This record gives sequence, C-alpha cells and structure tokens, in this order.
Amino acid sequence: MTSLYEEVRGDQPGEVPVRRVSIRVNGVNRTADIEPRLLLAHFIRQGLRLTGTHVGCDTTNCGACTVLLDGKPAKSCTVLAVQADGHDVMTVEGMATASELDPIQEGFKDEHGLQCGFCTPGMMLSAKALLDENPNPTEDEIRWALSGNLCRCTGYQNIVKAVLWAAEKMRAQSGK
Repeated sequence: MTSLYEEVRGDQPGEVPVRRVSIRVNGVNRTADIEPRLLLAHFIRQGLRLTGTHVGCDTTNCGACTVLLDGKPAKSCTVLAVQADGHDVMTVEGMATASELDPIQEGFKDEHGLQCGFCTPGMMLSAKALLDENPNPTEDEIRWALSGNLCRCTGYQNIVKAVLWAAEKMRAQSGK
C-alpha cells in the first residue's frame, strides 16, 4: 500500500487528517492514505508517478490535466482524489499496450496532431471518450468534444485530422 503522507495522521489538533482511498488507475487497483484536500492530478503525478497528466492552469481552462473518470473526461486539477475513491481512472499511460500504440496515439503521430505535446494527453483522452460514444464523429463533433482542451501550438486542424484518422482505423479494426 502506498502512503503519500505517512507522517501525518490527523490525530492531534493542527494535524491534517488522512483518508484511505482505493482507485483503479489504468486497470490497476491502487490504495493510498492521502490528505482529503489532495487533487487527483497530484495523486496521479506525485503519488503514482504517472507524469503524462499535466497541470497547466489549475482552473479547468486548459484541459492538460484531463483524465477519464469512469470513462468520462474529467479535469483532474479540480477533482479531489477522495472523489475518485472507488472509481476507475484512465491516464494517457493506460492507452497503449506494451507492444503497440492506441489508434488515437497513432493518429496524433501520423497526422502531426501534436507539437510541444503538453496538451496532447488531455486531447487524446477527450478524443477517446468521444470515440467510445461515437465511433463515426463529424469534424464539428470532434471540435465540440475537444473544446475543453486548449492547444497553444497548433491550429487544431491536425488534431481533428488525427481523431478522424483514429476513428477510421478503429472502425476498420472492429469491422464496422
């Protein structure tokens, strides 16, 4: 069991309380003792050392911290880790297998949907949520699904092309 704050027990006045959480992250059950005020983004990055989840603005504006919480995009910079207790979280590290990239990751690579890469994990996870619900989205539907994610490097066109590419590959793989 991981303990992020072993020295803090909360039994004495002035001490911060600790709460045990169990969160399934990228298919692996994780249990930790954490401060109730710990943000999910910090639990993921510092507690679990999964650094693909980026923190850009701390205000939910940029989307760099987007993860999937029970399959839905969530801005982990404003979700408390205790709110994810008993839930499933997917980060960008959970998309690929040991031997191959997820089609969304491939699409971003092949269609030049990334530049600096800071926003890319959040974009990919938002795209995954969209394609899980709608395997054949229009460009407008993709732009709407990604509207909570900001990219300061691109004009978004290649990001949209990357998602369309991934959708086509995923449909071909499923035979639909």
